[in-house]
Amino acid sequence: MSATFNKNEISQKMNKTIMSFKKDLGTLRTGRANPAMFDLIRVEVYGQKMPLNQLATITIPEPRTISIQVWDKSNVNLVDSEIKKSNLGVNPQIDGQILRVRIPELTEERRVELTKVLKNLGEKSKVSIRNIRREANDTVKKLLKEKKISEDESKNYEKEIQENTDENINKIEKILTEKEKEILKL
Repeated sequence: MSATFNKNEISQKMNKTIMSFKKDLGTLRTGRANPAMFDLIRVEVYGQKMPLNQLATITIPEPRTISIQVWDKSNVNLVDSEIKKSNLGVNPQIDGQILRVRIPELTEERRVELTKVLKNLGEKSKVSIRNIRREANDTVKKLLKEKKISEDESKNYEKEIQENTDENINKIEKILTEKEKEILKL
């Protein structure tokens, strides 16, 4: 194996894409209280957009309720409006510096909408995997052109890259299928 081509680096990039995809899935509301659903919410405070978890403590006092303890009282209304603007479909109730978010049962319409969001996230992850494959193949072609690797090595690398790509896209498909079953389950 050539020192100029690193197969492990490609695997690591693809694994990071899958980890990112799993993290994004945690932000989808599936009918249960989950603090990760607020991970993508950014609030404009102190002259910059900050993640909600840097402005408040998020806890789950009950299975279908999330409590958000905002540290700075002046930020309570800002946090409230950002949560309402998000596509989570929840309506926080303000109680002093605490916002209580009741997680309603998912309607059939919301479940279908969530599966569309889910498939969109999956497709973005697959595109990322394919982009990693394209970059790796470009590197192999460049090495071949510079005569740093042989034609056989080039073919072997491209085959390994494709196998790695197929394996990771299958992982994404499996995760998508499981999450879709969870969302559509009544």
